[in-house]
Amino acid sequence: MRTILLATALAASLAGMDVSAQVRPEVDAAAKRLQADVLAWRRDFHQHPELSNREERTAAKVAEHLRRLGLKPRIGIAHHGVVAIIEGGRPGPRIALRADMDALPVTEQVDVPFASKATTAFNGQQTGVMHACGHDAHTAILMGVAEALVAMKAELPGQVMLVFQPAEEGAPPPEKGGASLMLKEGLFEDFKPEAMFGLHVMSTLPAGTLGYRKGPLMAASDFFSVQVTGRQTHGSRPWGGIDPIVASAAVIDNLQSVVSRRTDIAALPAVLTIGSIHGGIRHNIIPDEVKMLGTLRTFDDGQRTRIVDDMRNVIESVAHAHGAKGVLEIGPSPGNPVTYNDPALTARVLPSLQAAAGTEKVVEVPLVTGAEDFSWYARQVPSVFFFVGATAPGIDPATAPSNHSPLFRLDESALDLGLRAMLQASLDYLESGS
Repeated sequence: MRTILLATALAASLAGMDVSAQVRPEVDAAAKRLQADVLAWRRDFHQHPELSNREERTAAKVAEHLRRLGLKPRIGIAHHGVVAIIEGGRPGPRIALRADMDALPVTEQVDVPFASKATTAFNGQQTGVMHACGHDAHTAILMGVAEALVAMKAELPGQVMLVFQPAEEGAPPPEKGGASLMLKEGLFEDFKPEAMFGLHVMSTLPAGTLGYRKGPLMAASDFFSVQVTGRQTHGSRPWGGIDPIVASAAVIDNLQSVVSRRTDIAALPAVLTIGSIHGGIRHNIIPDEVKMLGTLRTFDDGQRTRIVDDMRNVIESVAHAHGAKGVLEIGPSPGNPVTYNDPALTARVLPSLQAAAGTEKVVEVPLVTGAEDFSWYARQVPSVFFFVGATAPGIDPATAPSNHSPLFRLDESALDLGLRAMLQASLDYLESGS
């Protein structure tokens, strides 16, 4: 009974204590010292964006910065990945921090002095190149965190792996790239972290806030193609052939029922989207075939399997009903798995995020149907991925241009908060030990 009474008293005492992490003065000092540099790096990367597996200039700038800090970066991992290890002066845990570096085939429409003017050929078309997802901010933030950690490394417990990753948006087929290729090429062979952290600026959150969620956070993503084959004929005599365009329209219409009528979205959400359709070259020729591209987002392996089976059934059956042939292909490259935040690690990191932003500014976010290849790291080690609000005050995040929009505009206060949050989380974890 005495033991029970003592335990009860201790629990009551702890319940009245403030056990949240405290703002570290070294984090505040570093953030203020590095603010101008991080801003300049971000603007430079924004003005000179590079597509997935093409991040040569960005990787060179990152490697040069790490060398100036006295580190010895490994370069060329998964084409343009840059990795370095900070050796603390005291024994302690091993952690890894990640930033992605690639941009998107988007023509920028934001009127800022450092707007991108870059253009390139992508998928057979001329397009602009833009950091429309905020990876320029992620790279600049991790460069700042690296500099801050190196400055205090004599007293730093443990080791920190810095991972500057290419091709998060996906390597152009048939190339490979991104997190999965970094792992395949031995990222964790000689240095296996016990925890890994990553962040992402998000238009759906107001600047000054951080978003987190334990367990599943972001969806698994699959890319797929559909080919509907008919028989070519003159547009004035459709009965002389088999029209794959009409069949494809019916396929697209019926595919929507896979989620809306065959999937229990009350349990977990799912999204099925056709993003590209191409068939024919002339107004009066019914072509032989139509090709479509799309994406599938799910939060559970069993759910994914059932949806893919239903998709294949719809595509083949509806095309057949029109006299055509429908074929579904998943890939060619594997999609990303669910981005999963380790629950115990998330609970451990949450006080650090609250210290960086203020308790009231850290919010639990709903499931996100966007995907992230940080998920591959989270399959190897316990990980936490969190969001940094990017929409300026006075603008409703619900209506602000989203990530991947040509109008995506980063409120640059996110740079300071992102650095503070990542640095605070890293130091709190390292100081508290394994």
